[in-house]
Amino acid sequence: MTDADDLRRRTAALLAAHPPRTTGRREFLRARFDAGLAWVHFPDGLGGLGAPRTLQSVVDAGLAAAGAPDNDPRRIGIGLGMAAPTILRHGTEEQKRRFLRPLWTGEEVWCQLFSEPGAGSDLAALGTRALRQGDDWIVDGQKVWTSSAHLAHWAILLARTDPDAPKHQGITYFLCDMTDPGVEVRPLRQITGEAEFNEVFLTGVRIPDSRRLGAAGDGWRVARTTLENERVAIGGTRLPREGGMIGPVARTWRERPGLRTHDLHQRLLGLWVEAEVARLAAERLSQGLATGRPGPEGAAMKLGFARLNQEISGLEVELLGAEGLLYDDWTMRRPELVDFTGREAGYRYLRSKGNSIEGGTSEILLNIVAERVLGLPAEPRTDKDAAWKDLAR
Repeated sequence: MTDADDLRRRTAALLAAHPPRTTGRREFLRARFDAGLAWVHFPDGLGGLGAPRTLQSVVDAGLAAAGAPDNDPRRIGIGLGMAAPTILRHGTEEQKRRFLRPLWTGEEVWCQLFSEPGAGSDLAALGTRALRQGDDWIVDGQKVWTSSAHLAHWAILLARTDPDAPKHQGITYFLCDMTDPGVEVRPLRQITGEAEFNEVFLTGVRIPDSRRLGAAGDGWRVARTTLENERVAIGGTRLPREGGMIGPVARTWRERPGLRTHDLHQRLLGLWVEAEVARLAAERLSQGLATGRPGPEGAAMKLGFARLNQEISGLEVELLGAEGLLYDDWTMRRPELVDFTGREAGYRYLRSKGNSIEGGTSEILLNIVAERVLGLPAEPRTDKDAAWKDLAR
């Protein structure tokens, strides 16, 4: 049985065989994956050892102390937080062995082709079509709000394969090569001036049936695995005290006493306490994941994350007054990372507006919490059993 002492020995052996100072970054990450120290709770041979998830911190601490490189998790967050757990749970053995290693090492960046112009909050209404043609599927449609599509090699894709079935039952889940002919990525400029999001047009894209994840028509069930992990990845990130958005506001408060008023003081105290509660709840959620899969609790965490970010950034702008409106760069950039804490208060205020949309709108998440956490009656859904092709659009 793998325990903390065993993981320390394995970590020491990895460092001895591949000293970080003399080993290239990619070579070290590959060796770490092959040693089962990438995500220790994954199965043997797939970057893990079948160990409890809680023991990952033992490995991470040992490698960090030795100055070993990490896999830049923020840059590949969609792959790590959404694609990987879905492939692990629903993929074939061949798919797991093909995709998980380069995904974890960061050699292949992933994006998520789910939302569409007419199917954002109501994702199951999506209209991108995939038609079977021999051993391939031919995909046509449009996706929108796709983070990192301009950087991605692979995408997790939902497409409709049976328009005669009810909307939740006629969807299939695919792994799409973003370099294939017929895939076009266009930037969407945001209120911040950046274009981290994209719209993606799929025109006659040919996807082999070997890159279908799960059974044909069972894509909604597969997608729920992705969505549950996505909400935890966004709202359940483990942070140190005063990590995240509350940190810059607290520092400004301490360093610039001339900005203080009694009203702002009371509001800051309240938000600081809420941020600490959210941080501890995220820690508890992470510990809970060690013994099971993400559940609807992730929706509640993501809800709180969005609201807190918006309220905290609003307080920061108000605290700074006219200075809080300054913004150093409005030129359109194509960033690899969203930098919430390394930019100006004005940037944080504008970017946080998207937190209640991305990863599931707050309105939909409220429904999930009401129905699946609190057990309240579901809202009436008149289109649930109707064929997708008969629905008004």
